[in-house]
Amino acid sequence: MTDARGIEFNEAHFPGQAPIDAYGNGGFRFAEMSHRGSLICLPSGIYSWVDHNKASEFASGDFDKVFEEANSVEILLIGTGDELVPVKDLLRDRFRSVGISADAMPTGAAVRTYNVLVSEGRAVAAALLAVE
Repeated sequence: MTDARGIEFNEAHFPGQAPIDAYGNGGFRFAEMSHRGSLICLPSGIYSWVDHNKASEFASGDFDKVFEEANSVEILLIGTGDELVPVKDLLRDRFRSVGISADAMPTGAAVRTYNVLVSEGRAVAAALLAVE
């Protein structure tokens, strides 16, 4: 995106995968950095994610980056905040249609599972809602 002064703004992201070192207080720590807000972790990098903080507000468009990288993702962990919120059937079917197994769980469990799968070199992605 370019503003009126001709300054180009690029979406901030961390290139590649890294374990999540800590979560809570509305954000995450990874790769000696911190981020306030939700994250989406893909093979191509770690990106800022949705502005809302409720899994019930998920829309298919929230996962466009996952679908763009579907050929390199087998498992998507969806951290739904403090509570487990199941993935809606339509969204789960869309993931399944591109060969991705999507599993919802509280954010803490998703972070721990993501870290294990990353350390094993698995084709994993995580969409993580920030928690306090």
